[in-house]
Amino acid sequence: MLLFLHAIIIKLKEYLMKISGFSFVRNGIKLYYPVIESIKSILPIVDEFVIAVGKGDDDDSTRSEIAAIESDKIKIIDTVWEEKYFKKGVINSIQTDIAQNECTGDWLFYLQADEVVHEKYLDTIKARCLQLVNNEEIEGLLFRYKHFWGDYNHYHSGHGWYPNEIRIVRNKPNIHSWQSAQSFRKFDYYDNPRQPDGHYKLKVAAVDAEIFHYGWVRPPHLMQNKRRALDSVHWGLNRAKDHYEQAPMEFDYGPLSLLSEYEGTHPEVMAKMIAAHNWKDKLQIKGKTNKYREPHKHEKYIYRLLSFLEKIFNGGKQFGGFRNYILVKKST
Repeated sequence: MLLFLHAIIIKLKEYLMKISGFSFVRNGIKLYYPVIESIKSILPIVDEFVIAVGKGDDDDSTRSEIAAIESDKIKIIDTVWEEKYFKKGVINSIQTDIAQNECTGDWLFYLQADEVVHEKYLDTIKARCLQLVNNEEIEGLLFRYKHFWGDYNHYHSGHGWYPNEIRIVRNKPNIHSWQSAQSFRKFDYYDNPRQPDGHYKLKVAAVDAEIFHYGWVRPPHLMQNKRRALDSVHWGLNRAKDHYEQAPMEFDYGPLSLLSEYEGTHPEVMAKMIAAHNWKDKLQIKGKTNKYREPHKHEKYIYRLLSFLEKIFNGGKQFGGFRNYILVKKST
C-alpha cells in the first residue's frame, strides 16, 4: 500500500511540475541586449517568467518593451540599483536573487539578458526537468555554451571561455546567485548569501541543450558602452569613468579569423536582430591584431597554444579549468 501511494505521489509531482523562468536587466535595449528575444525563447516551456528590471536611463525603453510582450506569464519587478553594491558584480547577484525569490516553480530557468535558447532544445529541456523532478540529489541542470563574438558567424571554441554552466536550479531557499551572477551555489546563510564562507557547489545533471550567448555581439560603439556598464558594476563608477574617458569610442574585436565559424541556425526569435546586423564594415576578418591595445584573451599566445593542444589531443575539451558544479553522470 505504501509503495502504491509513493508511486501516486511521484506521478502527481510529475504531472504538476512547474518551470519558472527568471532574469534581470537594466538599460538592456539601450545597450543592445537581446533581452526580448531571451525572454521569448523559453516562454513556451515556462509557466511564468519573472524579471527584475532596474530603473534605467531616460532614453532606455527596456521596461516598456518587456511589458509589451503579449504573454500573461511575464511578471516585472521594478528595482533600483544601489551604487554601494557596484563592486565585483555583487549588484548582478542581488538582482538575480530578487527575481529568483519571486519564482513559484519546481525548477527555475535562469537566462541572462544576452542569452537565448534555440527552439530545437525546448522539448529536450522540459523532458529532462520532468525526468529529474523526483530525483532530489540533482540540484541543477548543466548546459553547453556557444559564445558568439563580433557577429553572428563567429564563436569561441578555444581555451578560456566557459564551455558549460548551470542555468536551471531547484526552487530551494538556500540556492542563490553566486559572484557576478554567472552561476549558482548552495549557501548556509539563507538571509545573507554574500557571506565569504559557507557555500557549496551544486550537484547537477547535464542536459543535451545549448545556450547561445550574444554578449559580445553588437555594434562596436555599443560594445564599448556595454563594457563600460559592466566594468562600472565591477570596478565602481569612478574608476570606470576615468578608464573609459581615455579609451577609444569603439571596441576593437580584432581579427575574427582567430575564431571558429558558425554554420548552424540561430534561434528563430533572433531573426530580426540578425537581419539588422549593419556593422560588418567595422569588423576585421583577418590580419594582425592592433598592437596599441591590450590583446584579448583568445589572441594571447598561451591561450592559442592551449586551444591547439586541446583540439589535437583532447577532442576539443579544455584542459583543467574551473568547474562551479559537481556533475552527477548517472542521473536518470
